Amino acid sequence: MQEFIIEGGLPLRGEVTVSGNKNAALKMLAACLLTDEPVTLTNMPDIGDVRTQIDILRQLGVEINWVAPGELRVHARSVSTTTLDPILAAKMRSSIVLAGPMLARAGEVHLPLPGGDAIGERRLDMHVFALRKLGAQIDYEAGFGFHMRADKLIGTDILLIEASVTATENAIMAAVLAEGKTRIRNAASEPHIQDLCRMLVSMGAQIEGVGSNQLIIQGVCSLHGGQARVGADYMEAGSYIGAAVVTGGEILIRQADPDYLDMVGLIFERLGVVFERRGDDVFVPASQPLTVIPDLGNRIPIIKAQPWPGFPPDLMSIALVIATQSAGAVLFHDWMYESRFFFTDKLMRMGARITLCDPHRVLVQGPGTLRSAPYISSPDIRAGMALLLAALSARGQTRISNVHQIDKGYERVDEKLRELGAQIQRIERDEPTQEMIPLRL
Repeated sequence: MQEFIIEGGLPLRGEVTVSGNKNAALKMLAACLLTDEPVTLTNMPDIGDVRTQIDILRQLGVEINWVAPGELRVHARSVSTTTLDPILAAKMRSSIVLAGPMLARAGEVHLPLPGGDAIGERRLDMHVFALRKLGAQIDYEAGFGFHMRADKLIGTDILLIEASVTATENAIMAAVLAEGKTRIRNAASEPHIQDLCRMLVSMGAQIEGVGSNQLIIQGVCSLHGGQARVGADYMEAGSYIGAAVVTGGEILIRQADPDYLDMVGLIFERLGVVFERRGDDVFVPASQPLTVIPDLGNRIPIIKAQPWPGFPPDLMSIALVIATQSAGAVLFHDWMYESRFFFTDKLMRMGARITLCDPHRVLVQGPGTLRSAPYISSPDIRAGMALLLAALSARGQTRISNVHQIDKGYERVDEKLRELGAQIQRIERDEPTQEMIPLRL
């Protein structure tokens, strides 16, 4: 088991380059199943979840090789099995997006229940609904998962009850090889979905409305190989903006795709955070207002997680840590996941003034001086990164265990932070560390 040891209280300075978008990378890997020709994927992040997806695809018979740093060659010449490894599938949520391409390619898939971060209940109803509309027969066995099969996928009209990202992606990948036209309404339109659609179009798919909430897909007989680039991870860009702010540092974030950071800028501005767009880069200056802007009538502002182009749920934890250093009160509301804020007890033990109102809402009052913590554990990817930011802000030594959770979504995070001047070490421990944070009066 690996841990981070952080000596906090140092301002970060320098440049950092954003890696490829985790959520795009996983779906683009799955889309390689839709052709028997080679596909080259560039700007591919070497992170835990990508390695797991590669292992799953190799178990299905797909040939995958790193040909250069950040560049993968994927060749699904054939599919040797339709049963996913349950141990690998349980490691991440995105194993579910193999359902659509496997139905389109092999006509069948035995899909174990996916795993993923413990941030709350994440139902699969929209996936089942969309794939059944396209003609799939789906049986569910409690404790195992799904058996899905389809002799033929037929284009249809799909109105999603909610704009589910992964259900939209599954529907897209099944529909591109379905017979006839498919219309997906109330489709999610996040940047990673746009990356996936652009990749499929470059392979011969016919998709209209990319980036909107209505997609029109005309099914084709086959897709060819090609090359596609994974877009920048705007979650990682937002995280490094937060790292600069909470440490009082100054960072230039390279290749950040700032077109996707407009809403992040609007919400961070409400917390007294400003950053500048410089071409494809983002510059975070050292001097920050760090004062919460109240709503009309001096009311406490509410920051809500929303579907794209709203504020992304995965940056709620980062924004929350920033709020602990901003003067004023702000309410965070994540209606999507009922366990998103359960890591805030660790921030409270570090000195943050936070009230957990209910599983979906927390009130943050700042600014407060964060204290170092002897031992804290990372519960999931985004909370882990948020705790890492808190440790960088706090004076003294903090140890964070369970860091493989952070590694699932952030590439070389400790190396990148050291290049910015952070004092952070990665160490090996033989046994799990019990989280012990003494009460400080």
